[in-house]
Amino acid sequence: MTAVQPFPLVEVSGAPARRGEAYGEQARDRIHASMALYATQLERLGFTGDDVERFGGLFLPRLRQWAPDLVEEMEGIAAGADVALSAVLLVNARTEILQLAKREKGVSDDEPDGCTGAVILPEATKAGRLIHGQNWDWRAECAETSIVLRVRREDGPDLITFTEAGGLARSGFNSAGIGITANYLESDRDYRDMGIPLPFIRRRVLEARHFAHAIKVVATTPKSCSNNMILSTAEGFAVDLECAPDEAFPIYPDDGLIVHANHWQSPVALSKLRETGLGEVPDSLYRDYRVRRHLAARRGTITVDDLKQSLFDDFAAPFSVCRPAIPEDGGNLSATVAMIIFEPASGIMEIAPLPAENRTFTRYELAMDEAVAQAAAKAALAR
Repeated sequence: MTAVQPFPLVEVSGAPARRGEAYGEQARDRIHASMALYATQLERLGFTGDDVERFGGLFLPRLRQWAPDLVEEMEGIAAGADVALSAVLLVNARTEILQLAKREKGVSDDEPDGCTGAVILPEATKAGRLIHGQNWDWRAECAETSIVLRVRREDGPDLITFTEAGGLARSGFNSAGIGITANYLESDRDYRDMGIPLPFIRRRVLEARHFAHAIKVVATTPKSCSNNMILSTAEGFAVDLECAPDEAFPIYPDDGLIVHANHWQSPVALSKLRETGLGEVPDSLYRDYRVRRHLAARRGTITVDDLKQSLFDDFAAPFSVCRPAIPEDGGNLSATVAMIIFEPASGIMEIAPLPAENRTFTRYELAMDEAVAQAAAKAALAR
């Protein structure tokens, strides 16, 4: 791999098709690399470009109905990057498409999209402002195929998100102070039905003006697979939603903290479904414990640097909170691709690519709505 470089910032505005086209033009090289990463995985399974079209066609009709504007944006991305729409859809539905492809071939191995995420409520922080962040564990190559996307919207809050190039959203927050991170989960309910791919759900969260609407999107949208999503608001609250494809189970802050890795925690969820992911991510059982213990010891004085230090934890390396590149079967290289930390009330996001070997953060900013600053100030006073 080449020297670690900051993730480039792509800024777009206007109507969906126009901002998509601008996105495609600005991130063309990374989009091509991102698309090739997953097309190559499908080729290794014996699939062709026609199969990419076929898999995309399973999702496209319901996406046109559920989010026609986001399909328009993807069409714009495809035009700007000079690729087929199916290629952009492959990036945005890669979790679902790769699993469907493996199941069609009778392949049972998983590549878990790892992650350890955390939120610290204002009452547990030194500055009285909510802090939210995560390590994203996935393919090490994605350090060279990801971007930061800032969207200036005419019909709702602006947003900023770290995402794979060509993707609609992954981790980030909007100018209304609503933030999201997500973690891999797996259960025995997965892939029974076709649902909305996860990046579309995350993007709708980041388009929400109100926290209640963001929660509704995550809790009620049918999914193909399980996933964990942590939602926060700069007003001083957060909730973790452990999502099966057809049901969501809330986990609330404990002493001002939410920490989640890649195993189910909700007792209600565990009484209704079967955990099937721990065979792939047994380290999840200590990763969230390590981060929680580090943060709990500093409760009331926690800073952004404290969250960074907890996410740099290298206990039991290489299968640690901060994961160095690990060669895996099929030539894959697994790693913590990025550490993403944001403080929505301040409009600041910091990201370090490949943090196991690089501790240099790049700062990205988003102008926040005035009401967010006022609500955050009230939350700080209420500590």
